[in-house]
Amino acid sequence: MDMDLLIAPIIIFLVIVAPIWLILHYRSKRQVSQGLTEEEFTQLNELIEQADKMGQRIETLEAILDSESPEWRAKHEHS
Repeated sequence: MDMDLLIAPIIIFLVIVAPIWLILHYRSKRQVSQGLTEEEFTQLNELIEQADKMGQRIETLEAILDSESPEWRAKHEHS
């Protein structure tokens, strides 16, 4: 009787859940293996450009602070 209770869920799993699971799994693996889409690649390049610009701005701001207030780094490190 215990086996009868297990057979129905196992059959349902094998007939319905397992195929859907496998399809979704291999579809996601295929998408990952294909790499970035053209849109994602464009977005990544835009983010790289923005990060470079921000880095340059930070360097400029630090240079301004160094010339106008040379002790700013020491104050910032101690707080």
